[in-house]
Amino acid sequence: MDIDNVKNVCSAGASQGSKDVSGSGPSGRLYAFDGPAAAVLDHRGAVVRWTGTAEELTGFRAEEVCGRPVKELVADLPDDLRGATEMPASGRVRLWHQCGDTIDVTFRTTKVGGSAEVLVLAAPTHHIADHEQGAALLRALSAQNRITIAVHDTELTTVQTNAMLGTADGRPVQPGTRLSDVLCAEDAERLEAVLRQVLETGAPVVRGNQHVSWRHDPARQHALSLSAFRLEDARGRPTGVAALYVDNADQMRARRHLDLAREVAERVGKSLDVVRTAQDLADVLAPAFGEFAAVDLAHSVFDGDEPSKQLNGGDMGNAALAPATAVWPAGIKRGESVPPLPDHPLRRSFLHGEPVVFSLDDFIAMVSDPQLVEYLVPRDTHSVMVAPLHARGHTLGAITAWRCGRSDPFTEDEADLMKQIASRGALAIDNARRYTREHRAAVALQQRLLPPATTDTPAAETAGVYLPAGGGAGSSGDWYDAIALPSLRVALVAGDVVGHGMPASATMGRLRAAIQTLADLELEPDELLTRLADLIQRLAAEAPSGDRDIVGGTCLYAVYDPVTRRCAMASAGHPPPVLIRLDGTAQAVGISPGPPLALSGMPYETTVIDVEPGSVLALYTDGLVERGDRDIGQGLPRLTEALAAHCRPDRALDETGRALLADLADQAPRDDAALLLARTRAVPTADTAHWEIPADPAAVSKAREWITRQLTMWGLDNLLFTTELIVSELVTNAIRYGRPPMDLRLIRHHVLVCEVTDSSSTQPRLRRARTTDEGGRGLFLVSQLGGRWGCRHGQNGKTIWSEQAIHGSP
Repeated sequence: MDIDNVKNVCSAGASQGSKDVSGSGPSGRLYAFDGPAAAVLDHRGAVVRWTGTAEELTGFRAEEVCGRPVKELVADLPDDLRGATEMPASGRVRLWHQCGDTIDVTFRTTKVGGSAEVLVLAAPTHHIADHEQGAALLRALSAQNRITIAVHDTELTTVQTNAMLGTADGRPVQPGTRLSDVLCAEDAERLEAVLRQVLETGAPVVRGNQHVSWRHDPARQHALSLSAFRLEDARGRPTGVAALYVDNADQMRARRHLDLAREVAERVGKSLDVVRTAQDLADVLAPAFGEFAAVDLAHSVFDGDEPSKQLNGGDMGNAALAPATAVWPAGIKRGESVPPLPDHPLRRSFLHGEPVVFSLDDFIAMVSDPQLVEYLVPRDTHSVMVAPLHARGHTLGAITAWRCGRSDPFTEDEADLMKQIASRGALAIDNARRYTREHRAAVALQQRLLPPATTDTPAAETAGVYLPAGGGAGSSGDWYDAIALPSLRVALVAGDVVGHGMPASATMGRLRAAIQTLADLELEPDELLTRLADLIQRLAAEAPSGDRDIVGGTCLYAVYDPVTRRCAMASAGHPPPVLIRLDGTAQAVGISPGPPLALSGMPYETTVIDVEPGSVLALYTDGLVERGDRDIGQGLPRLTEALAAHCRPDRALDETGRALLADLADQAPRDDAALLLARTRAVPTADTAHWEIPADPAAVSKAREWITRQLTMWGLDNLLFTTELIVSELVTNAIRYGRPPMDLRLIRHHVLVCEVTDSSSTQPRLRRARTTDEGGRGLFLVSQLGGRWGCRHGQNGKTIWSEQAIHGSP
C-alpha cells in the first residue's frame, strides 16, 4: 500500500472531530475554515443566525445575510428544491461566495427543539466524500487480522488501535496503552524512538523485518513490517503518529524456505563423490533447518552400487554430520553403522517414502528404551524429522534433522519442504553413486583397450557402454568399436572373446587392432570376417596347448554408407543387430550368421539393408540377452522392447545406453555386456553428384566440364584446379585400364570426395615414373594433390577415391 494514501486516510480519520473544513470555487481559489458551517433559519427560510464558520465558508458577514432568504445565497437551486415548502433533511447545492465564485456544498438540516427554526450544517462536498472514503478504508484496514493500525498522540500514547496480538488473553489493546505495556522493554524503546523521530521531523518511515517479542511471551520473536507517518491538523501542527504493522511471518517463512531450496540446488550435487555430496546436504540443513542434521546411506551406496530393496537401520552407515564441531550423542558417529529401529507406524511411513515428524515423546515411545534415546538423540531435542533419500526407484538412505531448545517444532509445510530437499539431495547422491560405479567401469575399460564411449562422424553418432561382470569384480573380452572409413562411411563392430580375465582382454585387444587394419583395406564384411577367422586360427596355434580350445569368439561387422543410406553386415556367430526405426518400432535384422571365429573353412554371407537417417542400429554382445535363467530366444525380444522404449530422438545415446543396461542387467551379472548404439545420418542429395562415363577418351574433357560446373555451384572454386587434375587422371585410368560401365561421383561434406568406379577388378598400383616414361604418373599426381586416396573392391568391380579437405569445415 502506498504510504501517502494511508497517510491521507488516517489523517482524515484522526481529524473528524477537529475544526478543518475547506472548499474551492471554480477559479481554483482555496477557502479554509474551522468546522462545518452552521446557520439558523426561521419558518420562512430567512437567516436568523450566522456563525463564524459560515462566514469563513461564504465570505459573507452575519449583518450581510441575516434577515435575507437563504435562497438568495444559492447560486443554482436544484429542480427538486424549487417548489419545496419546507427545508429538506439533506441535499447538495452550490452557494455564492462573497467574491463571486460558487462553492459546491452538502448540507443537513434539523429542527431546533421547541421552535419552528431550522439548523443547517454545510460543508464542501469533496471534503465530505474524502471523509467518507477515508473512514471506509480505515474500517477495512482495521478489519484485517494481519494488519495492525495504531494511532498515537504526541506523547506516543495509543489513541485508537485494532491490535489484539499483544495480550495474553487475546483481548483488544485499550486506548491509553503504551508500547511498553504490550512489547518487551527493549523492543518498545526501539519502536518509540522511530515514532518519535517521525513526530519530530515529519518524514515518514518504512522499515521491514522488525523483530519484536510480546511482553507476555518474550521467548518467541515475530517479524513485522513498520510504516509510520505524522498526523497534522489544518494548520500543519503535529497531532500524533499513525503506525501500520504488517505481520511478515508467512512471507519470512516462505522466503527462508526458498532460500534453503535455492542453497540446496546451488551447493548439493557439485561433487561426484558420495560422501562429499552427503556432507554438503547436511551442511545446508544445519543450522538453517535444524540445529543438527545427519545423512545416513546404505553401505552399498558408498561403493557405487545400488542399495537393497529392504533398507533397514542396520544396512546403513553415517555419511555426514552437521555441525561437525557439535557434541553428538555416543550412538551417532561419522562412518559408523546406524542401529536398527523397531517396527512402528512412524517408521512404516518412512518406508513408504514420506518424511516423518515426531516429538521426543513419540521417539521414546517408538524405541521403548530410555538408554537408547540418550544414545541416539542430541541433548535438548524436542522435535525430529526423518526423510528418505529416494531416487530412481531406490531408497539410498535417510536425512535426519533435530530441533533443540526454544526453536519451533517442525510443521507440515516444513515436512513438504524436506521432501523436496530430500528428493533433490537423493538425485545428487545417486548421481555420485552412479558416477562411482561408472568410474570404476571406465578404469576397467581403459585397461582393456576399449575405444572412446562416443564418436561423431558424418555417417553416424555412436555411443558405447560396457558393463563388467560381477559389478566390476570380473572382466571379459566383450568390446565394441566405431571406425571412420573413407567416403564418409563408418564401420560398426561388436564382438565377444571366449574366456575371462587378462588373456581374454589381450585377445580382444589384438582383434580390435586387426579389425581396424582390415577396415582400412575397405574389405567387404564377409571378406573381413574370413581374414579375422584366419587370424584367430593363428592365435590359437600360438597359444599354449592347454589354452587353444578357449581361443575364439564371435563378431558382427557392419558398414554404413550415408550416401546410399545402406548398411552391409556379416556375422561370425554373433547375435543379430536391432534396428530402431524413426516411428519407434524395433526389430532384429534378419541376417545369416556364419560360424564363430574359432572355426574356419565355412563362408560368411553379407546382408544389405536400407536404413533411414535418424534410425538407430544397436549392436550388442550376448551378455545383454543371456542373463539369469533366460537364453537368447527370451532375451532378444526383451532387448528389442527395451530399445523401442528407450531410444527416442530427443534422448542422448549415451544416456539411452546407460538406461538400457540399468534396465536389462542383473543385480550381479555373471557375464559382461557391451552395447553400441549408432544413430545414422545421411549426406543430402544436394551434396552429391553422379555421372556415367562413356568408354570414350573424349569423356575426360566432359568430366572436367561436369566438375567445373558442379564445384562452381557448390562455391568450391578454390578446389577447381586440383579436382580437375584428379578427375582427369582417374577417368583416364578407368577408360584405359577398366571396363564399362564406369561412374564418376562427387561427395561434399567436410571433405570433397572424388570417386571413379569401373567393372574391372585390377588393383591400381602407385609407381614413380622415370624421366623418359610417357605415362605412369596418374596415381602419383592423385596422391600428391589430394589429402589421401585409396581403392576398394566390391562384388562388381572397384572404386578409386580421393579426398581433399574443404577449408573452413570443422
